Amino acid sequence: MFMKELAHMLCIPSSEGTPPMQEKQCRRILENLPGWQLITVDEALRLQRSFSFPDFKSAIAFTRQVGELAEAEQHHPEILTAWGKVTVTWWTHSVNGLHMNDFIMAARTSEIETHQ
Repeated sequence: MFMKELAHMLCIPSSEGTPPMQEKQCRRILENLPGWQLITVDEALRLQRSFSFPDFKSAIAFTRQVGELAEAEQHHPEILTAWGKVTVTWWTHSVNGLHMNDFIMAARTSEIETHQ
């Protein structure tokens, strides 16, 4: 599955009790998301990537676009915005880990960056 295919997939609602994706499966999909990495926070896997920008204004513009995407899908990341840098972290609270939606949103986030 390539990044472009991921970015065009539809997010599906996850229900309480849905198990998180297994790390092995996450690593296979991650191979198609350049720049993204798996991190563990509170014993749960998350997807994270930092994006670089020439200034704060560009970083804020990117942050706003990711926020609009998140609102449209009702799937919200953690976003840390600093001068020339934005770090985006995706995970699904209801599964306490990663769901396919997180990979879809990561791919869409990368697409926003390529259109800056």
